[in-house]
Amino acid sequence: MRPHTVVVYSRPGCHLCERLLEELAPLVRGRASLELRDVDDDPRWRRELGERIPVVEIDGRVTCELTLDSGAVLQALASN
Repeated sequence: MRPHTVVVYSRPGCHLCERLLEELAPLVRGRASLELRDVDDDPRWRRELGERIPVVEIDGRVTCELTLDSGAVLQALASN
């Protein structure tokens, strides 16, 4: 089984992002690597995701946005 990569697009000072990260961390611990990306670091990210953050992407696929869908995250992490 290949290791999963979880990417969270967020921005500093975003309370929704902070809450999602607190809830997401225990779900991915030991199952995947977690990478945080500031949506404002890339013009394309800002244009495509800027108003929808936080966005969780697992293995290149958007899994949830704005709020954590723990069921979708766990399902994505269970797949190969």
